[in-house]
Amino acid sequence: MNNIVLVGMPASGKSTVGVILAKVLKRSFIDTDLIIQTKTDKTLVEIIENEGIDAFIAIESRIVSSLQAENSVIATGGSVIYGENAMLHLKSIGKVVYLCLDFEEISSRLNDIKTRGIVMKAGKSLYDVYIERTPLYEKYADVTVFLNNCTVEQAVERITAALNK
Repeated sequence: MNNIVLVGMPASGKSTVGVILAKVLKRSFIDTDLIIQTKTDKTLVEIIENEGIDAFIAIESRIVSSLQAENSVIATGGSVIYGENAMLHLKSIGKVVYLCLDFEEISSRLNDIKTRGIVMKAGKSLYDVYIERTPLYEKYADVTVFLNNCTVEQAVERITAALNK
């Protein structure tokens, strides 16, 4: 259980902050979105568009549930929290850190949702997704770190401080 697992909304900084956090902590960095793309030979957008949201969630959950890692920082896709098996597996191999930002900050960071491969059902807004996911992130988090108006360096400092408490 020596991994650090980053969860949160798209654009919360999981991948960006995760890379720097891994360097600072002298750990490997794993991005589950990239693993999904490698294993399926498709972009996240292609999977969602061609196979649908439910199929994407099932693929993500299956791949993340089989992830083996040690001494790593793991950045997850924002939708990983829909897969209970995936989240239970991640909690069993590491400490889950929820990168929490308010909706306005998330919204301002997301320029083009279509290119991001965001799991969002038809008729739902980004705000709807935020409201739906927030309690799930909170449910699985071992640590919550608030990152509004933070630089990457400040985010890394806040995460390391929270982990050392």
